[in-house]
Amino acid sequence: MGVGAVRDQSEAERAFAEHRRLLQGVAYRVLGSVADAEDVVQDAWLRWSRVDAATVDDPEGYLVRTATRLAIDRLRSAQVRRESYVGPWLPEPMLTSRDIADDVALADSVSTAMLLVLEALSPVERAVFVLREAFGYSHAEIAGFVGREEATVRQISSRARKSVEARRHRYDTDQATRQRATERFLAASVGGDLTALMEVLAPDVVLVSDGGGLAPAPRKAIHGLELVARALATFAGRMPEDPHAEVLQVNGGPGVVVFSGDTPVAAITVHLVDGRIEALHLVSNPEKLSGVTG
Repeated sequence: MGVGAVRDQSEAERAFAEHRRLLQGVAYRVLGSVADAEDVVQDAWLRWSRVDAATVDDPEGYLVRTATRLAIDRLRSAQVRRESYVGPWLPEPMLTSRDIADDVALADSVSTAMLLVLEALSPVERAVFVLREAFGYSHAEIAGFVGREEATVRQISSRARKSVEARRHRYDTDQATRQRATERFLAASVGGDLTALMEVLAPDVVLVSDGGGLAPAPRKAIHGLELVARALATFAGRMPEDPHAEVLQVNGGPGVVVFSGDTPVAAITVHLVDGRIEALHLVSNPEKLSGVTG
């Protein structure tokens, strides 16, 4: 391999590394799966490695287009698989950085509540919504990414936004409030204090658990203060050997990750209204916890 070829390969690797986090972010929001997003990024790299990067005028545009189309194709297959999923399906939890939590729009776009709302969109609608609302690309840019006319993308974007607005719930966004409530929730759960736990839960709280048939979990959502509190107490009583729990940044805000030794066994994201927890998403499916390993 000549010196020029080595230099070109090195420049291609640098260009990809520069945009890797962006590609991961786009793919995860489109797919709701850490593992699938990582596969998309790897496939995008394989395609990028086969082109002459020096001939690409806009590496970001090329890579985002590649990752977006790969994610759309993968989501179509994933939606078929989810039809036979055991129990409720929840997005894979993922540790996120502080800078995402400090950006309300970015934090909202990666929250489990929003990712669940996006499940109602078609793959193309979801990709267009993510690219526009979370990453701020223009309709013209998105048209190139998804292979549609700009006028069509504008229509898709408007339709997706209206669909999301009709389904989404408005939860508290203040990070300090969410942090305090999550810490209180964890302390009450670990201590088995049902009274303290019920004080942090809203009267109409709902608990959705995703065990995927691989971990004990209710097959339906649980509604109501007392039932949710008892379900959480039951869950706490089933902890494996050497358990410990931490409040970490999960999907754009404070969440609880439960470990057995160094292995995560559950991740809980909480959603507040007026300072009390109105919704909890609990993932215990061991195949969906790679994103919270730290």
